[in-house]
Amino acid sequence: MSGTSLDGLDIAYCEFILNNGQWSFDIVVAETIVYSNKWFNKLGGAAILQESELKVLHEKYGEYIGTEIREFVQKNKLSPELICSHGHTIFHDPKNGITYQLGSGEVISKKTGIKVVSNFRALDVSLGGQGAPLVPVGDKLLFPEYEYCLNLGGFGNISFEEYGERKSFDICPVNMALNEVARELDMEYDESGEIASRGNLDAALLEKLNILSYYEDSYPKSLSREWYEESFKPILEQSNATPQDKLSTLCEHVAIQIKISLEGSSVSDKLLITGGGTHNKYLVDQIKSKLNLKVDIPSAEIIDYKEALIFGFLGILRFRNEINCLKSVTGAERNSSVGEIHEFSG
Repeated sequence: MSGTSLDGLDIAYCEFILNNGQWSFDIVVAETIVYSNKWFNKLGGAAILQESELKVLHEKYGEYIGTEIREFVQKNKLSPELICSHGHTIFHDPKNGITYQLGSGEVISKKTGIKVVSNFRALDVSLGGQGAPLVPVGDKLLFPEYEYCLNLGGFGNISFEEYGERKSFDICPVNMALNEVARELDMEYDESGEIASRGNLDAALLEKLNILSYYEDSYPKSLSREWYEESFKPILEQSNATPQDKLSTLCEHVAIQIKISLEGSSVSDKLLITGGGTHNKYLVDQIKSKLNLKVDIPSAEIIDYKEALIFGFLGILRFRNEINCLKSVTGAERNSSVGEIHEFSG
């Protein structure tokens, strides 16, 4: 799994058990491989490459993923049956039928000699769906005790049941924006939200962010780096606020948008929060202060590797030819079993 915030490649070795119709799981061992400057720059600049250059990078990144998985497997003395690779999203424009995840599944299979499921989003987009979010099937089947599942990654997204159907959508930028502002201070990220906690709210910046038209759209809907670069980032760049004040204002913005997304929740409902943004104590405190329901922060292992876990689970469902993508979430014409299966037989 590689997220939009470009913090690294998440690798998780997971076991799944189906017993009397109920799935359970165990994250046996997991690790984040921090991207070198070379890979950070290659992935960050991939969107401007020519088609031929992108194809080369698609294969090279597949080699990189395969090599890292092979080393992870050897180091931990594992025997995986299946590799499920999300890859790294370069383009996501479902309205125009476009989505592209970097990292060739075929090359990963060649590198490791293991079956691979990859390219999870393309089929749903071809069926008129958003191709995102895909995690809600895992939320529904692996975390059924929670009424709401919130992920604080590059973007924040929410998953819940509504009138017997699973619903989910991207809420707003989270780590993508916070980390970009932190880099103005020569920091990779604002650890625990320390800097944000010392900043002041910039009312003008907050208002401009809160009136973005995306927030008025009904779901299904999803966000992309393209939208962030075109609609969100310019507002940050045009603001005269200090980086500290921008970070504080961004945390308030995220908390407000999450509160709006949870309208209709009740005091007895439970909310699970995961994703890298969960380590930002100031951000989580701002979110909690605006909500009237039980908030559960799980173990660091689930916080950091829930998305990798769930993409592993989506690959299992695909390999079993079971539904792993819901039209109620993505807006596609039908439910589907997404992902391409690769098996190197050389």
